[in-house]
Amino acid sequence: MKPQVKTIDKADRTDLQKTAAAWFRDLRDQICQGFEDLEDALRAGPKAALPAGRFARKPWSRESLEQPNHSGSDLTGGGEISLMRGRVFEKVGVNISEVYGTFSPEFAKQIPGAEESGGAFWASGISLVAHMQSPLVPAVHMNTRMICTSKSWFGGGADLTPMVPDDKDTADFHAAFKACCDRHNPGYYKEYKEWCDRYFFLPHRNEPRGIGGIFYDYLDSSDKGGGWDADFAFTQDVGRTFLDIYQQLVRRSLDKPWTAEQREHQLIRRGRYVEFSLLYDRGTQFGLKTGGNTEAILMSMPPEVKWP
Repeated sequence: MKPQVKTIDKADRTDLQKTAAAWFRDLRDQICQGFEDLEDALRAGPKAALPAGRFARKPWSRESLEQPNHSGSDLTGGGEISLMRGRVFEKVGVNISEVYGTFSPEFAKQIPGAEESGGAFWASGISLVAHMQSPLVPAVHMNTRMICTSKSWFGGGADLTPMVPDDKDTADFHAAFKACCDRHNPGYYKEYKEWCDRYFFLPHRNEPRGIGGIFYDYLDSSDKGGGWDADFAFTQDVGRTFLDIYQQLVRRSLDKPWTAEQREHQLIRRGRYVEFSLLYDRGTQFGLKTGGNTEAILMSMPPEVKWP
């Protein structure tokens, strides 16, 4: 059964959309600066002699894309890709977007409130995936978003994928997001951790993609629960928490030496990222089924991967 989410009044919608989109852009800037600082911090290891990486940005708009749109959805708007290939981050992409248009009739049936809006929608968000040079530094994914049809809601989360398991990294990552959730609603962490565990699971391998984190969607609190302001504050806190804890985890291990065997294991484990993204990820499907930017949508793919 689809979750029920409350419609935002049209009179309020434009200001709320602008506020959310501005935050996603600001968070992008904070993350890019923090990750470039990590590139500068490397002091040892096989990549230390390389120059520190820097993000390259590429704006895009649906109107300027040369790729065809066979999705059946009509899309306007665009975004910006920030991509870095460095000595700490083998490949990290941070995407922001703000798009609107009309879903195809088939896809509208899958989205809350879309049939009632005649397929009309607006969406903005930030999405990040980092694949690391060192197999001792975990890969990570984070995204937060706001979507409007005849209804409106927030969604997102963050999850960690260690290539070489580290109990302290796992415990600290979960503790950071439990504290984040508890600041807003004591019931959030249990619900969103379990949702993450269910979501980032590969049925064809009967295994999780990583060690989890939190995942939430259709967040649209009642006025009694704080309404839009409370949901937006939580979504902001998720972004800030991610940046803080992930920088801590990277700094903890970025100078540690690693072996050829660990690197080989890392490349094989990356295959799980590819499999999940192409087979199950709702964000990937949303982008492709609305005629989005294929380059941005597939940014999550690792730069090198192996299947045994």
